[in-house]
Amino acid sequence: MTPKHFVPFQQLRQQPTIAVDSTGLGAVLTLAHWRGATTPELLRDDTSAGSVLRALREPTTSGLEAAAVTANHFDIDGFVGVWALLNPALALRHEPLLRQVATLGDFREINWANPLADHALQLVCWLNAEEKNRFYEPFGAPARRRREDEASAEKFAWFLPRFAAVLENPAVGQAAWEPEYGRVKQAAAIMQSPATTIRRYPEIGLTVVRTPEPVPYYALFGPTTGTDMVLSLYDGQRYELEYKYTTWIDLESRPTLPRLPLQALANCLNELEMGARRWTFDGITDTGPLLRLSGKGLTKAQRYADPDQRPIYSSAIPPAQLEEEVVAFFRSHYAGVEPRRYWSWADIRAVGEVEQHRISSSAGRKLG
Repeated sequence: MTPKHFVPFQQLRQQPTIAVDSTGLGAVLTLAHWRGATTPELLRDDTSAGSVLRALREPTTSGLEAAAVTANHFDIDGFVGVWALLNPALALRHEPLLRQVATLGDFREINWANPLADHALQLVCWLNAEEKNRFYEPFGAPARRRREDEASAEKFAWFLPRFAAVLENPAVGQAAWEPEYGRVKQAAAIMQSPATTIRRYPEIGLTVVRTPEPVPYYALFGPTTGTDMVLSLYDGQRYELEYKYTTWIDLESRPTLPRLPLQALANCLNELEMGARRWTFDGITDTGPLLRLSGKGLTKAQRYADPDQRPIYSSAIPPAQLEEEVVAFFRSHYAGVEPRRYWSWADIRAVGEVEQHRISSSAGRKLG
């Protein structure tokens, strides 16, 4: 295979270039799980890094001969994909581990029974810590008046030559990964204890987690694998509902239901809410839309950060009633909608518009 090197995204059209975890006109090969990406059908995977690893096992793939590789942002999945193209032999040797790293980085899902789980968590925590300490947090470029596609090139330049050493010997980066790793492991123990209860509603793709305090995503989302929404119920009647990233991308491994606008659910909950705070929500095209009681507006970087790193406010609604309302809403609105793969954003909006029309018609009949 042609030896490869990383180029900043702005240089995409200056030479034949492979785009990883990104879309861009002019790429000779796209390896991304984004909706509508032109990833070859045989290379589609849940993660962009997974598509890269598939491509490495199909060396005759058209475009794979290009020497330049790029991405328009830095995150763990995209970085692993770029690094694998630059280090194909080592990547294939560690393929199961790299797949776990990419999945944990993007979906925050980890299977603790897997013997590689600890190693994957250490690598992810090392990437997180070094990124924040040396550069800026995910989605933090705009606050620094920088474009992510430009600023992220500095991250790639630092991480690409250093990742292999930590991959093969995590102790090399232990000083960086240990604090977050310890926090996640402690939270995971609580999630696996009698203090936590988990209920799944597979017909609507929802997992309900009731646990005393907010925990890091890597602990919270582990038990939610296979579902696409998480309702978190914390002591003190503090709640959050979140659509996972699994419904922002084209998930290859299983069909999913489309995201629904959360306006109607927020309206329902606001009718029940006795306090001064109101239920607010993010749009369906956000990477991880949240429904939560309002406070000071959260930035994208704060919303992406762990639940235990942001304020979550007390509601007047008892937890059993909140769960009942959320489950009833999605059961009603997903009735007649069949899960499938490869929803386009136009398809998703169309489902939402149909549901909005149905709600408006129902409200009109009640008023009449």
